[in-house]
Amino acid sequence: MGERATHLVWDWNGTLFHDIDAVIGATNAAFAEVGMEPITLERYRELYRVPVPLFYEHLMGRMPTDAEWLVMDEAFHRHYTDRRGHCGLADGADALLAGWRAAGGSQSILSMFGHDELIPLVRGFGIEPHFLRVDGRKGPSGGGKSEDMVRHLAALESVDPHRTVVIGDAVDDAVAARHAGAQAVLYTGGSHSRDRLRAAGVPIVDTLAEAVEVAGNLAA
Repeated sequence: MGERATHLVWDWNGTLFHDIDAVIGATNAAFAEVGMEPITLERYRELYRVPVPLFYEHLMGRMPTDAEWLVMDEAFHRHYTDRRGHCGLADGADALLAGWRAAGGSQSILSMFGHDELIPLVRGFGIEPHFLRVDGRKGPSGGGKSEDMVRHLAALESVDPHRTVVIGDAVDDAVAARHAGAQAVLYTGGSHSRDRLRAAGVPIVDTLAEAVEVAGNLAA
């Protein structure tokens, strides 16, 4: 089979890594620590924003102070770490990654999950060889990934941004792709509702298999 010219940049949390239940559980556990009411998955998907303090602004009716944000962020990550061990790859992800690679396609991961935690997670699932590069967040949490996307693609010297498609679960993935000169496909299995994803103006899919098929056509 001939080589695929399209490069895929995969998001991790909520995309390749199916952790939305852990995210909701950790969110509500963190909320309980600071006296906030629990949130449903549906409401989370409607309100979630990046940078993450904007999410709390929608919930609280005001932007959290720096001190409040640090407390909530620490609590979330502590509870998330307790829960993530019960999470696995999204349905069919392993086969899709292997299939894309076998067909001559290139792919990488860019995540806002901490780099030092991301690498052993990816390695533990046995999928690291499928990727040219795996990059996680190296600075403070809670921000967007636009500048990280530019740096990620620049580090992949053989990859043309115009032949690149980002596959993610949040509007911010599409924003980052556009900022770096790439295209995007958004997946409904993670942090945003379909209605929220429509605001990005890019294709929306319900499975990762559809995401790969659409991505291959976008940059063909």
